[in-house]
Amino acid sequence: MTTSSEITTRTAIVTGAARGIGAGVAKRLAEDGLAVAVLDLDEAACKAVVDEIDAAGGRALAVGVDVADEEGVQTAVERVAAELGDPTVLVNNAGILRDNLLFKMSVSDWDAVMAVHLRGSFLLTRAVQGYMTKAGFGRIINLSSTSALGNRGQANYAAAKAGIQGFTKTLAFELGKFGVTANAIAPGFIETEMTKATADRLGVPFDEFKAFVVKDIPVARGGLPADIAHAASFFASEGAGFVSGQVLYVAGGPKA
Repeated sequence: MTTSSEITTRTAIVTGAARGIGAGVAKRLAEDGLAVAVLDLDEAACKAVVDEIDAAGGRALAVGVDVADEEGVQTAVERVAAELGDPTVLVNNAGILRDNLLFKMSVSDWDAVMAVHLRGSFLLTRAVQGYMTKAGFGRIINLSSTSALGNRGQANYAAAKAGIQGFTKTLAFELGKFGVTANAIAPGFIETEMTKATADRLGVPFDEFKAFVVKDIPVARGGLPADIAHAASFFASEGAGFVSGQVLYVAGGPKA
């Protein structure tokens, strides 16, 4: 028998959710009562997050997709709608790094970053917005970064993350009248596999790398995926309906 709570359960899609920030956001939204589609390039890699959500009494679905593949994205979103329910919350988190100084940066490194961050966010949003406008409710949450303000060795990543902010503000203008909000979260230093990989690439032990970064953070600690998940929870909530087109820097101090 279907209960009224099951009928009203909202469905969220979180990309890049097999680990790190995406996993943290997926688990937090599940705690908030949403059914959550855990999307990542490797479907098998999503299993641990899905199992954790299921074990806690939530509903989750693992979906493997390349967010830069137009046909793949459409198929993935249709699968989510069929198996979990029409998606009305979208968190565009999938991202990659291809850091290098400009004179060393290859065209393929530039294109790869743009494809995942910008093309991916565009494709997912375009595929999901129809469900949101039909429902008269939608929450789009895009992951930017403090690197959008500029960062040495990240011309591609900084440009993509700045682009995410412009994309977000435009979505707010276009979709607001349909009950859909669009906001961006710009994390500072967050302790994830990605930041550990950056330390490894530089040949620096992660503890040393973290200490070097944290000394300039006013709250005197590094961020955690849970810090970003808390912000995403707010933007995804019913009560955030009058907040749209904003960029929230979650960086342990003033930015932008």
